[in-house]
Amino acid sequence: MSPAPVIIAIDGRSGAGKTTLAVELAALLRAHHKVSLFHLEDIYPGWDGLAAGVERYVSTVLTPLSLGEAATWTSWDWANHYDGDARVTLPAEIVIVEGVGAASEPARPFLNAVIWAEAPDDVRRTRALDRDGDTYRPFWDRWAAQEEEWLGRDNVPGRADLRVNNRADGSAPADLLRLLPYLPALAPVLAPELSARRGLRLHAERLDLAPDAPALFESLYGRSPNAVWLDSSNHRDAPAAPGQPASGPQASGPQASGPQDRTAAERSRFSIMADDAGTFGQYVTHRAGVGFISAGSSVAKVPGPFFRWLNTVWGRRAVRTPEGYPGEFTLGWLGCLGYELKRETGGSDLSAPTPDAALIFAGRAVVLDHAEGTAWLLALAAPDADEWLDRARAAVQAAASAATTPAGPAGAVGTGAVGAGDAGGSTGVGRPGPPVFRSRDTGARYRAKIAAAQHEIAQGNTYEVCLTTTLEARIPAETLDPWATYLALRRRSPAPFASYLRLGGLSVASTSPERFLKIAADGGMRAEPIKGTRRRAADPQEDSQLRADLATSVKDRAENIMIVDLLRNDLSHFAVPGSVTVSRLCAIESYATVHQMVSTIDARLLPGAARAEAVAACFPAGSMTGAPKISTMAILDRLEAGPRGFYSGAIGYFSLNSATDLAVAIRTLVIDASGDGAADLTLGVGGAITSDSDPDDEYDEIRTKAFGVLSTLGSDFPVD
Repeated sequence: MSPAPVIIAIDGRSGAGKTTLAVELAALLRAHHKVSLFHLEDIYPGWDGLAAGVERYVSTVLTPLSLGEAATWTSWDWANHYDGDARVTLPAEIVIVEGVGAASEPARPFLNAVIWAEAPDDVRRTRALDRDGDTYRPFWDRWAAQEEEWLGRDNVPGRADLRVNNRADGSAPADLLRLLPYLPALAPVLAPELSARRGLRLHAERLDLAPDAPALFESLYGRSPNAVWLDSSNHRDAPAAPGQPASGPQASGPQASGPQDRTAAERSRFSIMADDAGTFGQYVTHRAGVGFISAGSSVAKVPGPFFRWLNTVWGRRAVRTPEGYPGEFTLGWLGCLGYELKRETGGSDLSAPTPDAALIFAGRAVVLDHAEGTAWLLALAAPDADEWLDRARAAVQAAASAATTPAGPAGAVGTGAVGAGDAGGSTGVGRPGPPVFRSRDTGARYRAKIAAAQHEIAQGNTYEVCLTTTLEARIPAETLDPWATYLALRRRSPAPFASYLRLGGLSVASTSPERFLKIAADGGMRAEPIKGTRRRAADPQEDSQLRADLATSVKDRAENIMIVDLLRNDLSHFAVPGSVTVSRLCAIESYATVHQMVSTIDARLLPGAARAEAVAACFPAGSMTGAPKISTMAILDRLEAGPRGFYSGAIGYFSLNSATDLAVAIRTLVIDASGDGAADLTLGVGGAITSDSDPDDEYDEIRTKAFGVLSTLGSDFPVD
């Protein structure tokens, strides 16, 4: 007897290319493993023998192999239409079984992984008849009828761990091999394949050019179904002209180059652009404890908590930071985490229309260094790397030429709505009419919820409640262009953590000013919560008064300090004892449409600590829950009576050098056009409620926070 093998079944209808796929996958796995193959077509007893063949396969092949014993089975003589000779399949570290019914219900208890191969009906028929010719042709319909009957009672595709669109172009085996190690049942045996992910070589090339960022993104990723732009759109940090809002954050304090200004500059230094194309590209969505990971032609279904999965793919250094490269991002995962991931961090289990997480894996990217005025091309060594580098280099050069063209002032936006006709960054283009938003809560209802939150505070159940609501609109998808909408938003409300994400039919356009959590490659940790907001005013004197009012507000300062204390606790779970410090407390920063009160908490990660767990310990951002976090999230579930989705989650990256930088998803418009020709627009807004909160002031604050997005769309805050 041998140790029990890992058994992988490749199933699918006739002509789906299962045999070739199994042979090619086995060849790849043999680089590190002993592999046996079994083909069900050798055991079916004739053209009407699907059910009987599955029974023979389970009893005489799977049963002994699963025990680590050799399988002795009777073959079928297709020429004489009778039982043939006895054959033996030896156990091995990995056994691949393939054929129609390989993963049928009686077989599944013996299997460690199920792969379902699919192809269009006409392709399957052509492929099968080309392979077997006239032998198969008279029996195609009979065999197809058996497949239909079997699948009518046994949903094998729905039970599959991986599904592959087998285009027979040679890509499927490699795509499958990238996903198989994600399956918990296969991860131990595929340790060599997992280790290969940590031996990657990174090419970095510096270009002394400052390209026009929108033009560059459009050139490289305008046609990409899944693409991410982490956009420091307020890197132009010059003071505002009299009577005009500032284009970047203006930190309080008398010294122009003081620590607060340096902090703002650090947040705004780099922009990152990437998609999931190329050899290493992947795309993952997570919903309610199940992840779906795509790589080329294949999709894997991986059950389990998101942060546990994240710990398997991120947190250990997989590449060296290139010499001279000043950034922390060295390729990896980029995207967004939804608020409902709180189910894994002490919150209740709620579902949202959008995924709980959506990330791309980028094996190549462009990083813009706004401080140096340079562009960096990053690419993992791969057969297609040189071709992409040539294309990216040319795109940067062209976009740098475009950057020399005179443009309008930052933040200038027309008053009209942003429509599908917008192009190349133009704004204010008219359309049939701006979106008409409705609110989950009327003004009266929101004020009543404020009173309910204050009652919870009075009862000692919480100190601070970050109460939110959601604005929603449904419009014809063709009347709003997400890309043009984002370009208008970034001009009107530039922010250090602005971002644009295109994830299939889902688009996220964010102008967030708030960092959630940064963990540097060397273990430095930083959180920068925002609590306290005032609107900007065109009149300089009024604007200055609003800023001073925020700076001297006892209530806002109390809100901010409570969240600082919460985040000190969150960071301390994985921090070196004594390393948690508050380097900035209640500083005032001014953005295009608002003044904000910001603090900075720093710490040092414990050596060897699991970085994904450190992120989970801080999630969701305390500035979006209140304090104490877990009990307050339960109160919020009762008061808000609906999911938040991506709003108040996080947007950012998880880099291959073990660094991460995540923003809080606020000032964020989500556009879901993945349905029936309509687009659903959602915008979350909220504020911190304390015992001293005035309901009218709090309601005015959420209107202020919504103004930047709504005014760009030409929309109004919903009227009660």
